Order: sequence, then C-alpha cells, then structure tokens
Amino acid sequence: MNDIDAWVWWLVGAAALGIPLVVTAMPEFGMLAVGAVAAAVVSGLGFDTVIQVLTFVVVSVALIAVVRPIAARHGRQRPQLATGVDALKGRQAVVLERVDASGGRIKLAGEVWSARALDTGRAYEVGQEVDVVDIEGATAIVI
Repeated sequence: MNDIDAWVWWLVGAAALGIPLVVTAMPEFGMLAVGAVAAAVVSGLGFDTVIQVLTFVVVSVALIAVVRPIAARHGRQRPQLATGVDALKGRQAVVLERVDASGGRIKLAGEVWSARALDTGRAYEVGQEVDVVDIEGATAIVI
C-alpha cells in the first residue's frame, strides 16, 4: 500500500463515491467525489495529508452548501411554458355535441375532444362556449 501515491487513493475514493451517485441519483455523492478529486490534485502537488483532508472537507462542504440550495430552488419552480394537456387547461372550447355528466364532444384547440361536465346537474348545448378545467385521459372536464 505504501507503493501507491496518495493522489491515486483519492481518485479511487472519488470513483467509489461515483457509484452511489449513479445508483441513488443523490447529487451529494457527486459533490463529495469532486472534493476527493480536489484532494488528489493537492496531493499531487506534494502537500501533506492534513492539507489533503482539509481540501476534501472544504470543497465538499462548499459545494453542498452552495449547489444544493440552488438545485432545490430550481426543482421547485414550475415550468414557464405549459405544454401538452397542461396547455389546454383554462382554454375555451365550443360544444359540438351536447355535453353533460355522461359525456359529449367539444372542439378544443382545433381538435375534437370527448368531454363531460364538471357539474353533474349541468348540460351544455351545441354552439355554447365552455371552459376546460381539467383533462382526465382523453376527456376534457368543462364548466
């Protein structure tokens, strides 16, 4: 073991930290791996073990303290551009076939959709404009 330089052990540690990163998808392991690579660089420059360990700790903690809150903030943000069925919610549609609690047809965004009324006691007649409040599968829920 004494024949292998310390920087090699730091790189082995970085690779070992990469395995749980891939398996668990926890970015903290990646940040620890970057700290180990930084310690390998410091070791390669000839610094002693105390400086290597301090480098590992400082770089790892700094990355976790700075990167993790930024990633969490970005993870909570809703997409600014609604796509798919999310883009259809809140749009207006025209009734093609009478829509009630049991079903009907509407024209929504240039396409014919099956629809049903949100209020079970309400019915919408042909030509009436309705608002889409939700999409369940291929059925628009309208009011």
